[in-house]
Amino acid sequence: MPETSGPTGRTPETHVIDFRAAEQLLNARDPRGAVKLLDSVIAAHPENTAARLLRARAFFAAAQLRPAELEFTVVLEREPDNAYAHFALGRTYERQGRPDQARRHFRLAAALDPNPEYLKAAHFDS
Repeated sequence: MPETSGPTGRTPETHVIDFRAAEQLLNARDPRGAVKLLDSVIAAHPENTAARLLRARAFFAAAQLRPAELEFTVVLEREPDNAYAHFALGRTYERQGRPDQARRHFRLAAALDPNPEYLKAAHFDS
């Protein structure tokens, strides 16, 4: 008998499939579809940081900035050295018109990873 994770009958394998499908939807510019798939994955596996990061990216792509901010923050609480999450949270703050908070996260991203995009956003020269 297959292992299920709740009354919906969803299996861990189904969650992996949903995660991969959400990645494809995001790449195909359907962030809202990605969020819908990831909601069930995160409900079953709230500790899954990769799923939360993907959902944060999907929220950002859908211009749902407050939910994106909350998800990126959860990721950073669990992985404070995640340069990409700092950078993406910086972009989220930037789009919200919060430049001081954005600059802080851009600089943290650049300090953690000297990626040229992170360095450019950090504005260390100003």
